[in-house]
Amino acid sequence: MSLTLSFPTHPTPVNIGDESIVPQYSQHRSSAQTFEFFDFAFSLRDQAQLLVDIKRRPTDAAFAYIVTPNVDHVVRIQCKRSDLWPIYRNAWITLCDSRILGKLARRAGVPLPVVPGSDLTVALLRDIVQADDRIAIIGGNPAMVDILRQRFGLSQLIHHDPPMGFIHDADATQNAVRFAIAAQARYVFIALGSPQQEMLAYRISRTGQAVGVGLCIGASLQFLTEEQARAPKILQRLCLEWLFRLTHDPRRLWRRYLVDGPLIFHIFRQWQRRRAG
Repeated sequence: MSLTLSFPTHPTPVNIGDESIVPQYSQHRSSAQTFEFFDFAFSLRDQAQLLVDIKRRPTDAAFAYIVTPNVDHVVRIQCKRSDLWPIYRNAWITLCDSRILGKLARRAGVPLPVVPGSDLTVALLRDIVQADDRIAIIGGNPAMVDILRQRFGLSQLIHHDPPMGFIHDADATQNAVRFAIAAQARYVFIALGSPQQEMLAYRISRTGQAVGVGLCIGASLQFLTEEQARAPKILQRLCLEWLFRLTHDPRRLWRRYLVDGPLIFHIFRQWQRRRAG
C-alpha cells in the first residue's frame, strides 16, 4: 500500500488560550548553529554549550522558551497538527530529544546532537540553578515540588498546577499565563506534556510581559523525583526507550508507538526527496 503524507500549504488557524492566529510558515534555513530537519530548526549545540547559553541569559530578559521535539512531535506536526508550527518556530532553542531522530540526521550527513529534555533538566538543577534563583514550575503535584525544593535547596520555588485539559479552557489558560508573568522567575519549568506545554509557552511569550527561560520538559521532573520510572541507560543507548514506556503504559501509548511512530521513516524519505529536489 502506498502512503502519501501531505505537507500543508494553506495555514489553519490555531487557538491558543483565548487567541486565534493564522500560522505563517517560516522560511528558515540551516545556519551555523541550527540544522533544518523535518522543518524544525534543530540546535547543533551540545548540552554543555546550551547550559552556558542559558546561564548567560540576563535574568530580566524577555521570556523565551526551549522545545524538545521527539518522533511523536514530528509525526504529530507533519501529519495531524500543522497549526502548531508557529509554536515551534517561535521557540528560542529547539533540541533533538530523540536518538532515532539523531540517527536519521546522521544518515543525512549531519551529526545532530541529541539532548534529551530530561538530561538537560537534571544538569540545569544540579549545575546551573542557584539556591536563591526564582524558579517556577507549571504542572506536577505539590509532593513532587517539595522533593525538588528539598533536594536542591531551592528557596524561591513557586508552583502552579493547571486543571486537566486546561488548554481548552480560556480562563484556565489565562490563569497559567498570569502565573508565569507574576512569577518573574529566571527559570520556568513547564511540565504538562505535549503539545499543551508548548502551546502555553508560546502563549506566555506572546504577552511580552514575562521574563526568564521556559523549558518544555514533559515528565522530566517526574523522572528526577522517581515518581515515574525512566528507561535504563542501556535501553536509551539502544533507542529502545519507547519500548520501555510502552510496556509500562500500553493502553495509553500503543497507538503512539506502534501506529504513529513508524510514520517517521516515511516522513524521512519524503524529506530526503524534497531536500534533493
